[in-house]
Amino acid sequence: MESFARALVRWRWLVVVVWAAIGAVAAIRAPHTQETLNITGGGSTPTEASEAGEALASRFRRPVAEFFAVTLSGPDRFDQGRSREALDSVVTALERQPWVRRVFSIRTVHDSTFLSADGRTTFLVVNLDIVSGDSAGRLVTPTRSTVREALARVPGHEAYTALVTGRAPLDLDVRRVSAEDSKRGEARLFPLTLLILLLAFGALVAALLPLVVGFLAIAVSLTIIGLLTHVTPMSIFVLNMTTMIGLGVGIDYSLLVVTRFREELSRGVRRREAAVNTMLTAGIAVITSGLTVVVGFAALLLTPLIETRSVGIGGLIVVAVAVLLSVTLLPALLALIGRDIDRPRWLARRLAWYHSPQIWETWARSLHRHPWRALVLGGIAIAVLTAPLFQIRIGLPARNWWPGSTEAGRGVEVLQRMGVVGYIQPVRVLVTFPPGRSATDLTGLRGLRTLSDSLRADPRVREVRSLVDIGPSRSLLELSLAYSDLDSARARYPDLVDAYLSADGRTALLDLIPSDTTSLTTQMDLVRAVRAERTHPPKQLRGAAIVVTGYVASALDFQADLMQRFPLLVGIILATTAVMLAIAFRSVLIPIKAIVLNTLSVSATFGLIVFVFQHGYGARLFGLDGPTAAIFVVVPVLVFAVVFGLSMDYEVFLLSRIKEAFDRTGRNDIATREGVSATASVITSAALIMILVFGSFAFARVLVMQFLGFGLAIAVLLDATVIRMVLVPAFMHLAGRWNWWPGVSASPPPPAPPP
Repeated sequence: MESFARALVRWRWLVVVVWAAIGAVAAIRAPHTQETLNITGGGSTPTEASEAGEALASRFRRPVAEFFAVTLSGPDRFDQGRSREALDSVVTALERQPWVRRVFSIRTVHDSTFLSADGRTTFLVVNLDIVSGDSAGRLVTPTRSTVREALARVPGHEAYTALVTGRAPLDLDVRRVSAEDSKRGEARLFPLTLLILLLAFGALVAALLPLVVGFLAIAVSLTIIGLLTHVTPMSIFVLNMTTMIGLGVGIDYSLLVVTRFREELSRGVRRREAAVNTMLTAGIAVITSGLTVVVGFAALLLTPLIETRSVGIGGLIVVAVAVLLSVTLLPALLALIGRDIDRPRWLARRLAWYHSPQIWETWARSLHRHPWRALVLGGIAIAVLTAPLFQIRIGLPARNWWPGSTEAGRGVEVLQRMGVVGYIQPVRVLVTFPPGRSATDLTGLRGLRTLSDSLRADPRVREVRSLVDIGPSRSLLELSLAYSDLDSARARYPDLVDAYLSADGRTALLDLIPSDTTSLTTQMDLVRAVRAERTHPPKQLRGAAIVVTGYVASALDFQADLMQRFPLLVGIILATTAVMLAIAFRSVLIPIKAIVLNTLSVSATFGLIVFVFQHGYGARLFGLDGPTAAIFVVVPVLVFAVVFGLSMDYEVFLLSRIKEAFDRTGRNDIATREGVSATASVITSAALIMILVFGSFAFARVLVMQFLGFGLAIAVLLDATVIRMVLVPAFMHLAGRWNWWPGVSASPPPPAPPP
């Protein structure tokens, strides 16, 4: 490290120029990364829902697999007069588009479901001629343009409102608002972060350096992520996560390095030597901390979801870039700036009180006198906050899942008011008969009718659509006669037969439309109930394969897969972190203590997430209209991996100073007090910045980012206060020299000989 540090100082101008060139390229390329991010998510592991979805797309001639829903609101009823002409104009314009297979509306299917109670709101189902979700995403904008242009030609078009929604439009709008929230967050955070850094450093030059590192880390990381999207899909989640993590750890590491450099200068060391000494102390701490942080992100690579793997890859990149900037660019800049880092000096004199160690020395001495009291009170606080965790429910949230500020989100709200939102996300059941049997013979139709009646009896199901659910209660004999000649049946009912019967006649589709009162959370229960139903199928369906697909079924499958791997992920993070800390500090007790306390911090964070979001206490502060009833499965996985890594930042910062003081004095109590008083202001400032960075995303418009932003902010708050400033010093005092065993003997050193 010393050779590297001296080479870095010697070639400081070259280092700065190289990073300036990289930053210039990143500033141009980074804004375009969001355009290449994946918006549909999913997983790499085949699941029941994914395989059934592929079968639906490949075996059926005209499956209603990808579609948009278009809501229309106007001044008059849409089944008469001018509003009917406006509806016809929109339908005609859509049917002319090459990517549209068929448009279903009140005018084509004559179903009152397509019309609101007052008749002044209707919706269309636009069946797309594609199979890929990402392809559907590219068609959202042209479809919206087509609808608006068609309405613009209608007399009095100002009175009509058209909204395009559906799975792909919702995902696309989430990507757009995620990008907007990220930019808005950066703009709001800049002045607040600068203010805290000014308070922490008392100098404008010193305060600007961490901001340079933080924003450069974001830009470079997003550029690398943009290049990786050509190799592997990267989720839209990585956009906000990169901003949060990059700004947080970039400023954290810079704060530690700059603070240590100023300490070296205050001892009278020349600027180049001060930069070298900083690398040998704070630089090593940053590298150690970075290695512990990336453990959590690396573990995410083992998960099956694109969303979690993307965050893992993005986290590895942004932490690596932040560490690299902190141990290359920052020392080079410090060697160039020297004592000018304290300018303007009058500001430093006015803010000197913030860095006074007296407050923290008093606190450290209090902990030394009463370690058991601190341990008990801190433990009680963590236990109280953890209590709601035992009521956690994993699943899709019951409300606020789609951002209501977007066009697609407003479209969902219109469908909810009409009571037909279930039509855009049906639970889809595929029944495949064995070779030699047909879904349209009398036995097959009887089995499908029995299954359909059984599913319809569930109060969570509003309607079932299938081959046996056409018209008003047709008998099995009538249905058998109607399907005896499939060519004639396809000619008579083209949309029904091609959408609900496979080309070979062996696979039938049943669409379950959830009732108005069924949320995404209870739809997951419905999927479980449907899958349980197949364990006792109608006797006519014995030997047939019954599988469930659709949006909710896919989410349930991925949830089960992710939760199955979660214990392995936890074990890898705990074991790897323990080994790294044991090697870094040559101790057995310190890694055990760190894992236990960090686990307590994470559990308390989960408890507060459940309390605020799932139960809804205080949810309105974050713009939510009530409890979510469930926590999305990605949240506990990401929060654990990210929080466990980030909490090691402060652990390493604090323990590095304690170990440094212990190596110098050989006294654990003195070393603990010195370490707490020396790092308290740095940890407090760094934590405050991280809380601001993460907390700003708790007010984002995408619920997942609110979960994560709130969780990470709370975790940092708990870690920097209860854990790092109370429980860790108390434990260190109680353990004494055992903290450093076997690197140092647990026996106290012999007293020094009298002079």
